[in-house]
Amino acid sequence: MNKDISRRAFLKALGLGGATIAVPSLIGCAGQNGGSKASQGEIPTDKMTMRHNPHTNEDVSILGYGCMRWPTKKEEKDGEEIDVLDQEQINRLVDFAIGHGVNYFDTSPAYCKGQSETATGTALARHDRSKYFVATKLSNFAPETWSHEAGVAMFENSLQQLQTDHIDYYLLHCIGMPTRDLQGHDLNGMEALHARFLDNGMLDWCVEQQRKGRIRNLGWSYHGDIEVVDYLLSLHDAGKYHWDFVQIQLNYVDWKHAREINPGNTNAEYLLGELKKRHIPAVIMEPLLGGRLAKVPEYIAKKYLEREPERSIASWAFRYAGTFPEVLTVLSGMTYMEHLEDNLRSFTPLKPLSEEEVQMLLDAADDIVKNPFVACNYCNYCMPCPYGIDIPSIFRHYNRCIDDGNYNHERESAEYRRARRAFLVGYDRSVPRLRQADHCIGCGECKSHCPQRIDIPAELQRIDRYAESLKTDVLQQTAKK
Repeated sequence: MNKDISRRAFLKALGLGGATIAVPSLIGCAGQNGGSKASQGEIPTDKMTMRHNPHTNEDVSILGYGCMRWPTKKEEKDGEEIDVLDQEQINRLVDFAIGHGVNYFDTSPAYCKGQSETATGTALARHDRSKYFVATKLSNFAPETWSHEAGVAMFENSLQQLQTDHIDYYLLHCIGMPTRDLQGHDLNGMEALHARFLDNGMLDWCVEQQRKGRIRNLGWSYHGDIEVVDYLLSLHDAGKYHWDFVQIQLNYVDWKHAREINPGNTNAEYLLGELKKRHIPAVIMEPLLGGRLAKVPEYIAKKYLEREPERSIASWAFRYAGTFPEVLTVLSGMTYMEHLEDNLRSFTPLKPLSEEEVQMLLDAADDIVKNPFVACNYCNYCMPCPYGIDIPSIFRHYNRCIDDGNYNHERESAEYRRARRAFLVGYDRSVPRLRQADHCIGCGECKSHCPQRIDIPAELQRIDRYAESLKTDVLQQTAKK
């Protein structure tokens, strides 16, 4: 973890190997959001809706910048073309965001192949430190990083990469996730909490850093076991620890259907309600459900457009998350300028949803969950697969086919042949043959890394069976001819 450590070794220490963060194309910009049209016109620079943090008595922009999906560019290295972060474009995005009132930037040692903190720090260091808040995380996923010494080194490395002497919002990353220890034993969420943060003294160390001013707000992000949430909140109630904020997944589908989509998740209605009881501000992640709510079924999109023809489909999801007064900021991983511009239009200023509009979205959620999509947010924590399977790309293609109506038509339907061709041709274009689902051997290495608690091997087998059934139909029809 010292300044000379290689990026590859650093990632290995994090337990992420060569994991890469994919750049999704569905983040609510014109032309990528189900046919909706983003508002046009100049974006005001002084109208950002702000939320007050009572702990530090500061105002935070309701739109927060998620730094997990920074833009990349191609560079040649050792005769090969590789993807590297586009620092020039990142600087432009950060400048535009700050110029329009965004002051919360969320990163992690694990994001962008371990490069996000460096790129984010480089962009932010060009601005007055008092003009922005930076959030990062103790991302000690790998058991090799569970020691006290490794945790401290990770924090110090974050300070160095971010070019700062303090972290405004520091999180225990992904509490509640099951994992495996060095001996290969499976740990549930509570056992993982103790191994990563409690037994090694890292939480107490973070509290001490807060007393010294090196951490200004201390909290955690949650995926997984609800027992861990209840336990940490009980410690808050007892006065043992004080949580200044908590980061949760919230969108209008997960409000009531998170457990229905995946039994390992927790409905956002419960999570926000527990935070509200304790007056703990909420930071919101996944307001678009991994980009899915930027492109909803056509009949749902039509309802949105009839009400607000100049707003993007994605804007409804962002405004839903921002409507709750308990929400401090809503994070969005804005890869391109059009993403940033569209989201700024949603929050400068925020026009809260009416009760009728909220109900419209909840009714839409009831319909959306009827489709058998995979609840993948394309975070790439499951990568790299030891057998080369491109898990996120498989799930992205599958979910896109559901959204586009290219899935599960009756064989007698007039749409069946078109949909079958779209699925199979698109599959081969999206995922190289040797990296498709039929090459999964079910080792389960990916399961413990998934914050959504997806049974990844089972889902890959289901998608493979569906693809094989379509291929069989093609062969049978060819034989008949």
